[in-house]
Amino acid sequence: MFAISGFYIALMALLLLVLTLLVVRQRLKLKVALLDGGQPPLVVAIRSHANALEYALPVLLLLLVAEANGAGSWFLHLCGSVFVLARVLHAWGLIAGLGGKHIGRMAGILLTWLVQAVLIVDVLWLSLAAMA
Repeated sequence: MFAISGFYIALMALLLLVLTLLVVRQRLKLKVALLDGGQPPLVVAIRSHANALEYALPVLLLLLVAEANGAGSWFLHLCGSVFVLARVLHAWGLIAGLGGKHIGRMAGILLTWLVQAVLIVDVLWLSLAAMA
């Protein structure tokens, strides 16, 4: 059972659902069924969703493998909670900043990269140790 990684996978799925609803809202408001219609608010909504998904897949897979390899629960919760916070900050910053500079966007991507790097090192370390 992967209770810890499963919890953060569910939280990220919830965030992705919220971001999907924001895209749909913009599509209905702007009457754009396909692509982005050259509408900046829709472009930003689409990129917010896509960017979250682009990072969610590898980071959540790393979290799952770290849990499977026996990483400590405190470590998994730290990585998972910081990652979810980072993705919320990034989405907020991207939307609030209309795709431009925003502190939430900057903090979100830096925290995302940090968690991703830490998980990469952890998974590599635990995997190499298990192969030895």
